[in-house]
Amino acid sequence: MTYRSLLCLFLATLGADAENGTLAGKFVVEHPTLLNLGFEWQIRGDKNRNATVTVQFRKVGESSWRQALPLVRIGGENVYRRQEHLDYTVPDGFAGSILNLKAGKEYECQFLLTDPDGASGEVAHTVRVKTRSEPQPSKEGRTLHVYGPNYEGQRQEPSFTSLLQAYYGAGLGDWNVVWERRAQPGDTILMHAGLYKSDRLNYVDPQMTPFDGTMSLTLKGTPDKPITIKSAGDGEVIFDGAGNHRLFDVMASKYHIFDGLTIRNTDVAIFAGQKEVLGAVGLAVKNCRFENVGFGVWTEYAGSSDFYIADNLFLGRDDRFRLIGWTGPLWASAGPYGSHLLTSYYAIKVYGPGHVIAHNSIAYFHDGIGISTYGTPPEDPDQQASSIDIYNNDLHMLNDDFVETDGGVHNVRVMNNRGINAAHGGYTAQPVFGGPVYFIGNLLYHVPSGVAFKFSAKPAGLFVYHNTIIGEQVIRDPSSNMHFRNNLFLGRDTPGRGIMTWANATDAYSSDYNGFRPNKGVAEQYTWLGPKAGQRWYEPKPEDWKIFATLAEFQAATKQESHGLEVDFDDFEELAPPNPAHRHVVYHAMDLKFRLKRTSKAVDAGVLIPTVNDGFSGRAPDLGALEVGNPEPKYGPRWLKGQPFYR
Repeated sequence: MTYRSLLCLFLATLGADAENGTLAGKFVVEHPTLLNLGFEWQIRGDKNRNATVTVQFRKVGESSWRQALPLVRIGGENVYRRQEHLDYTVPDGFAGSILNLKAGKEYECQFLLTDPDGASGEVAHTVRVKTRSEPQPSKEGRTLHVYGPNYEGQRQEPSFTSLLQAYYGAGLGDWNVVWERRAQPGDTILMHAGLYKSDRLNYVDPQMTPFDGTMSLTLKGTPDKPITIKSAGDGEVIFDGAGNHRLFDVMASKYHIFDGLTIRNTDVAIFAGQKEVLGAVGLAVKNCRFENVGFGVWTEYAGSSDFYIADNLFLGRDDRFRLIGWTGPLWASAGPYGSHLLTSYYAIKVYGPGHVIAHNSIAYFHDGIGISTYGTPPEDPDQQASSIDIYNNDLHMLNDDFVETDGGVHNVRVMNNRGINAAHGGYTAQPVFGGPVYFIGNLLYHVPSGVAFKFSAKPAGLFVYHNTIIGEQVIRDPSSNMHFRNNLFLGRDTPGRGIMTWANATDAYSSDYNGFRPNKGVAEQYTWLGPKAGQRWYEPKPEDWKIFATLAEFQAATKQESHGLEVDFDDFEELAPPNPAHRHVVYHAMDLKFRLKRTSKAVDAGVLIPTVNDGFSGRAPDLGALEVGNPEPKYGPRWLKGQPFYR
């Protein structure tokens, strides 16, 4: 029987309750990542939106079940930005993640859909899903050794004089595209110490990249037998683009690993996909150093999937001494150490499902990490920006934003990142097409705009848990299905600005168990847009906004933040706010301490959120990103020790 026939039968059976009852549709298991699993469930009906999906899970072999977050009810939210002709309505369904799992383990996951008005179809699912493991070189393939063209020492065989010779058997001049001795799945190409710099205007360039200096890598490995390009460990391996546009083009490749390399002096270091053309699958970039690049790793292709970009250092070309941004007088007149020109764009930008972006250190770019602002997402879940993890990254000196989830669809997880100095926004969703997008455990300091979470273009499905934000929070573009728990928002005494401006587009919202430090000398501290049941305020009128001077007034009028409290900087062991009068000054992470005092009122003041804060110490979870008594997360590459990464 077709889905349409089932729907007709369902509607006829329910009669008067037909619109409110729920018909279960397709259940989707998204691409697993190392630490999280994502799921989607299509439905029809449930007009009154009271259906729910409970979730429990256990590691295969264990007997006890654990509670996970329920799936999020999505559907009907209007996501739009008229000037770009974007107008999207989120389809009805549920989506959500099981968070903070172990890599390389198989889990049994159970889902149960219920609706007081009646549920029909296959309303229960039990699935087994295995989290991914960090990509590693194959132990079964050949080892190919590459030495620079000027190397005169002893060689291990088989040996080659350039990467392309080892990879393709490529020749010089016009013979550089005669690929008769291709590397095979499972092969490891060991790059020995030296400078590999393209002499691209030389017809017989020893690196075999005449004219454009681009190394196009198109071969196909497999998950078990990737093709690996790795430092041999006998000294630094430097790929220098000599100022070319693209150094590595891997958009036709599958399952490649770049490990332990230095990549520099190029506009685009690793290009991995062009929208509606082609993209890479299973790309891994780890333990690498990028410097003097305009773009680190970049794909816009919807079919690019399952990247692992971790433990890398990205240093762009933008101003190192002043936070400039891309608007205003300083931006327009930037001096010799910086420019209003877009000299470095993103360190990492992706689209497609299943990407992991973790433990990278990034500085001196326009944006740090982003999902492509793609537009209307494809209908195929395997072509959407879903099931993407962005965690434990260290971000410093960005002229726009730290992390952008701007084209995300479902199950984007932005967790435990540290962002210091961003000119225009911190963690963004502009827009998100249904969600959920989880912002969990992130730190933010010195965003002069006062936009810690930049939610615009009417995003939908935003869950903000356990973040420590030093600065005001301004959301003026109404967002749908937005929920805040266990966060700290501390104002900088910015003249004329309240601590909180939140705009909700629909009646699906909540805010509780958060801590606020109001700005001194400001009468309008809490500005709120909260539609009543059945209302939608995408384009609110001035009278729709409600303004409150105190948290108590806000609580009484809105019934939100019944457990919220006010805090101050003396709740921290040692932390002072940035000076709002000095917008362009640079602060350094090693000088900032975000830990709460054990005596702070924010300690044990939070609410339990399954799989998010199960490991709390004390009577209840603390507010903010760092739990007293628990170790601080490791931000940036796990191999990086000592001095700050950007020095």
